[in-house]
Amino acid sequence: MPRGVAITEPRQHLFAAAERLIATAGPSQLTSRAVTREGGVATGLLFAHFASFDDFLTGYAVDRSFQIAAAVAGLPDRAGTGTLDANLSETLLATPMITLLAVTRLFAYRPPLTQAVEAVLGGGSAALSALERTVAGYLTAERHIGRLPAAADTEALAVAVVGALHHIALTDGDDPAAASRIRRAITALTTAATVREPS
Repeated sequence: MPRGVAITEPRQHLFAAAERLIATAGPSQLTSRAVTREGGVATGLLFAHFASFDDFLTGYAVDRSFQIAAAVAGLPDRAGTGTLDANLSETLLATPMITLLAVTRLFAYRPPLTQAVEAVLGGGSAALSALERTVAGYLTAERHIGRLPAAADTEALAVAVVGALHHIALTDGDDPAAASRIRRAITALTTAATVREPS
């Protein structure tokens, strides 16, 4: 970025640079210099907005955890509309794959970020944790109106759905086929869950 060009949202600019770095080089390569180099800005810009590099990483983790939770917040309201697999897939994949990849890798590499995020956003809010609670709430609503069998274990199904998302994002999030694999996994899980026992 040319010197002297104003950045309207410097924090988001730096967060996006960190995200690209995690996706391409891995979280072990994150340094303040690497982030600002990736962002095409002076190193001082990062420290003008964050007290330390750890503070920057916490800010990134809080921001992305909030975005992920916000993206799925409306899922329970979709109960009774569309199909279960489409509702889940569209909602869970509303967050860009690069964000899912970066967040899962960063939290796996720096476990203390979970506590730091929860200190700001509350318990069960870090990374993909909020997804499990929201997906379980949605599936419970679907069970209540009869689109899932009464015996369906919605909490276990939510763990399986979010677990598939987490695994694929963590291991293959930079693969163009990752989103398709997530959709297929969700379809398989919801199809199995809607099979009713013979009466």
